[in-house]
Amino acid sequence: MLLPDKSELVALLRRYRVRERVVLADPHDPAARRQLEDLAYTLCVLMGRRTVHEAILEAERYLAAGRTVPRTADRRSG
Repeated sequence: MLLPDKSELVALLRRYRVRERVVLADPHDPAARRQLEDLAYTLCVLMGRRTVHEAILEAERYLAAGRTVPRTADRRSG
């Protein structure tokens, strides 16, 4: 599976969370709800998951894994 660019994924998660707060503040706004659903769909596709909850968990695991893995030296054969 191809993995998304981490900076793009961070931006997408941020937009999703902002839109989620907007929908919680005004749950009857159809435009806000549609934007949230579009972002949820995009997260699901990028992370290969069926639900937005699963997609967010997978995205957070993917982003966290990059922080804990030490960089290795460039291995060039000489």
